[in-house]
Amino acid sequence: MAFSLQLNSPPLLPCSPCGKKLFQPSGITRRSSPSLLSSPRSLFTRQTLRTHSIVRASSSPAAIAEPDGIKINSVPSSPIEGQRTGTSGLRKKVKVFMQENYLANWIQALFNSLPPEDYKNGLLVLGGDGRYFNKEAAQIIIKIAAGNGVGKILVGKDGIMSTPAVSAVIRKRKANGGFIMSASHNPGGPEYDWGIKFNYSSGQPAPESITDKIYGNTLSISEVKMAEIHDVDLSKTGITKYGFFSVEVVDPVSDYIELMESVFDFQLIKNLLSRPDFRFAFDAMHAVTGAYAKPIFVDKLGASPDSISNGVPLEDFGHGHPDPNLTYAKDLVNIMYGDNAPDFGAASDGDGDRNMILGKGFFVTPSDSVAVIAANAQAAIPYFHSGPKGLARSMPTSGSLDRVAEKLNLSFFEVPTGWKFFGNLMDAGKLSICGEESFGTGSDHIREKDGIWAVLAWLSILAFRNKDKKPGEKLVSVSDIMKEHWATYGRNFFSRYDYEECESDGANKMIDYLRDLVSNSKAGEKYGSYTLQFADDFTYTDPVDGSVASKQGVRFVFTDGSRIIYRLSGTGSAGATIRIYVEQFEPDVSKHDLDAQIALKPLIDLALSISKLKDFTGREKPTVIT
Repeated sequence: MAFSLQLNSPPLLPCSPCGKKLFQPSGITRRSSPSLLSSPRSLFTRQTLRTHSIVRASSSPAAIAEPDGIKINSVPSSPIEGQRTGTSGLRKKVKVFMQENYLANWIQALFNSLPPEDYKNGLLVLGGDGRYFNKEAAQIIIKIAAGNGVGKILVGKDGIMSTPAVSAVIRKRKANGGFIMSASHNPGGPEYDWGIKFNYSSGQPAPESITDKIYGNTLSISEVKMAEIHDVDLSKTGITKYGFFSVEVVDPVSDYIELMESVFDFQLIKNLLSRPDFRFAFDAMHAVTGAYAKPIFVDKLGASPDSISNGVPLEDFGHGHPDPNLTYAKDLVNIMYGDNAPDFGAASDGDGDRNMILGKGFFVTPSDSVAVIAANAQAAIPYFHSGPKGLARSMPTSGSLDRVAEKLNLSFFEVPTGWKFFGNLMDAGKLSICGEESFGTGSDHIREKDGIWAVLAWLSILAFRNKDKKPGEKLVSVSDIMKEHWATYGRNFFSRYDYEECESDGANKMIDYLRDLVSNSKAGEKYGSYTLQFADDFTYTDPVDGSVASKQGVRFVFTDGSRIIYRLSGTGSAGATIRIYVEQFEPDVSKHDLDAQIALKPLIDLALSISKLKDFTGREKPTVIT
C-alpha cells in the first residue's frame, strides 16, 4: 500500500514551540496502485508531514474575498532565495519544493507578473510528466489559481500530460496558458528532481521578459492568494465546480492524437509497421510517453504491443534517468546494436519532448535527425506538402541543417539554446522545422519540441521510402537514409561532452576565463593545426521583437568551419553542468563512415586544452558523451 497527501481544506495547526499557525495537510489516506497512472509513494510519518508542510502562514490567514461562495485566503509569506528560472523553468530537488511556501511563492509570483487580462476568468491548462510530488503540487496550483481569479483549470487525468500535449491543448482549447510540472529528462523520486514552468497562450514557454518578472516578484512576495476548496479527484475525468471556478479533468492523450493524425499520414505509417519484414522498438523509459505510446503506436498504427518497453509511467521512472541518449537509454541501445536488432528504434524522455533515433546498429545524432526530417518533410509528411517556411537550430547544434536550408532556398535562423527562442519565429510565420542537439526536435504544429512527433516523422520518411517495396525486397534503412543525406550535403561530425554536477564556483571560473580569452582573441591566431576565424560569446537579437539574449555560449570558430563551443546548462537542479560541443565538416564521402570520436579527436583534445577544464573542475572524464 502507498500513501498520498490530501490537502482538503487544510486546518490551521499550532506550530510548537512558537505557537504560530500554519497550513497542515489534513491526513493520510491509503492508495493502492503500483504505477503512476496511480503511483508508488514514500511512507510519510505525521512528523515528516509537519516538517514538510507545503504552504504555511506566518500568522493566521485573512479572508480577502468570498466570491460566489469560495473563500479566498491571503496567506502571509516572505521571499525565499534561489527561485530564478533556467532555460526551461524552475528546477530543484523535490525536497526544496516541499519546503514551506517554496512552490506557492513561485506560483503566486507568476500571477503577480502577468497582466490580469491574461488569466482573470480565463482558462489555464495543467499537466505534468507523472513524477513524484506532481499530484500534491497540482492541488496547490489549482488552489492558488482559483485564489487569483482564474475561471477554469483543465488538468490531465492523474496530473499526466506530456509537455508537447500541454502545448497542443493550450492551442486547441484557446487557453490563456498552462503550467507544466516537470524536470524534463532529470531523475524523479523523493531524493531527486522536480520542476515547474509556464507556457503562454500560443503554447510556447514564457519569454525571458516574464521569467525575469517572476524572479523579481519572488524577491518581494508578501502573500499567497489561496482558495479554500477541497482537493480535486484527479483519478477520474469530469468537471468539478466551486462557484465561479471549475476544474475539468481530461484524457491527456486524445487531443494530442487528433493533432498527430492531422500532421502525418497514419495509414502510410501503419502500412510500414504492419509489414512482417519491418520491426519497431520504442522505449518510453517509464516516463510520460508511456501513456501515449500504446494508443498511438499500437492502437492507431498497428505496432505489436511488445514493441513498447518501459511503457508504464512511474513516479521515479523505474529508478532510471529518463534522458534518451546513448548513456541513459542503454537498454534500447543494447537492443539496437545486438543480434537480430529491430529496423528502427526510438526513445523519449521524462516529459515527452525529447527523442533519440536509432537504426539497426546505427545512431542518428539529433543534429543530423532534424536535417534529415527537413530535407524529406515535403515529400513524406502531409503537413508540409507546400514545403517548410523556414528552418532553425540552436547555436550549439551542428551546421547540418544550415546546408539543407541553403539547398532548399529556405530562411534559416540560429538561436540560443531554449525552445522559447523558436516560438516568436513560428508565430511570425518564419519557421516550420527546428531542432536542438540536446535531443529536441519539432515544428510549428505546437510551440514545444516533441519527442513522439520526431519518431512519427522518421517513421513517415521510412514508410515513404519503402512504400513501393514488395515483400522480400531489401528495405531502405535508417543508415541508408543517413548515408544518402551525407553524400548529398556532406557530413558534420559532431559530439557533445557533458560534465554534470560540477562545483558551480569552478565551472563559473572556467567560463569567465574563456570569456576573457575570446575578448582578446584575433582572427588568424593558430590553435594547434586550426586557424581561428573568430571567437565570441554568442549574442542573439530576435528578428521579430528585437529582444536581445547575451552570453549564450563561448564560441571558437575556425577557418575550415570547425567549431568548439562551451556552455553552462540551465536544465539541471544541482551544481553546474558544463557542456562542450565540437564539430567538423567533412565533404569527402570516403570519410563519412569514420567513427565521430575518431574523426573529432584532435578537436576534442584542443577543446579540453583551451578550456583548462581539469584545472578548474578537477574532472577527468565527462559524465555523458553524445
